[in-house]
Amino acid sequence: MGDDKRLNICHVLLSRGFAGSERSTAESCNEQVKNHAVCLIVKKSNRKLGKSILDYLDTRVEVVEVASVFLTQYQIQNAIRKFRPDVVHCHLRRATRILSKIKTQAALVSTLHIGVNGKHFYNMDGLVCNARWQVDSIAREFKGIVLKANNSLSPHRRLTDDEKQKLRKRFGFDDQQLLIGAVGRLHESKAWDTLIAAYKSLSNQKQSVLTFFGGGGLEENLKFQAGNTSNIRFFGHQNNIKDIYQMFDLLVCPSRFEPLPRVMLEAYDAGLPIIASNAGGCGELIEDYGGDVFEVDNIDALAELLQSFIDNPKANHRPDLSSHYIETANQAMMTFYQQCINHRLSY
Repeated sequence: MGDDKRLNICHVLLSRGFAGSERSTAESCNEQVKNHAVCLIVKKSNRKLGKSILDYLDTRVEVVEVASVFLTQYQIQNAIRKFRPDVVHCHLRRATRILSKIKTQAALVSTLHIGVNGKHFYNMDGLVCNARWQVDSIAREFKGIVLKANNSLSPHRRLTDDEKQKLRKRFGFDDQQLLIGAVGRLHESKAWDTLIAAYKSLSNQKQSVLTFFGGGGLEENLKFQAGNTSNIRFFGHQNNIKDIYQMFDLLVCPSRFEPLPRVMLEAYDAGLPIIASNAGGCGELIEDYGGDVFEVDNIDALAELLQSFIDNPKANHRPDLSSHYIETANQAMMTFYQQCINHRLSY
C-alpha cells in the first residue's frame, strides 16, 4: 500500500512537555497530514516548563484537548466517534490503557516508546518497536502484528562555518575550545551524574567544556555535583537544538535506560562522534552507525573514553541515515496501518 487511499488517522498522546516521544509524534502527524486526515488527542495540561507538542504541529492537524484526570476516557471516546478514524495510534502507557477499553471499529496501534509496561498493550492490533530489544520483549501471547520501525528523523540543514562560529560565540565559546555535548532531560535515567563524575576525574581536561542542554528536576543536584567550575555549564532547553549539535565536537549519551535515543540519531545527522552507554537502544545505534560504547554507570570506562577523545579528537562522522528519514519511515508506517486494518477486519 502507498499513500493512495486517504485514511483518517487519530494519534493519542497524554503526556506533558516536549521530549523525544512528543517530537516523534509531532513529526509523524506533520508528515501524515500531507496526504491524510489527522487528529491528535492530547490532555489539556499538555504544557510543561512552557513547552508543548502543540507548538510544533502543522496547522492542518486537528487537535482535541481532553480532561487531564476526570472523564478522560469518555472525552476520548467521543472524539474518536466524531472523527471516525481508520486507525488510532496510541503513544505511551496511559493512552494505550485507555484505548484498550474503548469500543471502536478502528485498528488500534501503539508505539513502544518505552516497552510493554502493561498487558493492555496486547489488546492492540499492532505494536510499533523502534529498537530490536523491544521486539524481543514482546510475549508470544500477542496475536497482533509487530513492526520493527526506524525511528523517524528529519535531516537538518548544514550550518556554514561562519554560522557555527556565531553560535559558539552566542554561548560564550571560541574555536579553540572542545565542546562535549550532553542533550536531554535532566533525569536520573539519563545518568548525567555518571558523566559529570567521569569528566571531573580526568587528569587533563585541556580546553574542553562539558555542556548540558535540557531541563528537569535534577538540575540543581547536577549543578551542585559539578561545583563552581567554568568548564561544566548548563544552558537549559533550547529550541534550536539541531543547530546546536553542529557546534559540538562530541556527544555523550550515558543513559541508564534508553529505548532508542533520538538525540543520538540527531547527533549522527549533525556529523558528531558519539560516546554512549550500552543501555537498550544506545548500544544498538553504536553497533549500527559507529561510536564508542561503555558499560552503564562505569565511571572509569567513560573517563577513559573521554580522555582519549580530548587528547586525540575524532573527525566528524556522518553515517547513512536515509532509512530513518521521515518520508521513508512514514511510508513503512502507512503500510503497517493497512496491515493492522486488515487484521482488525479479519476477526
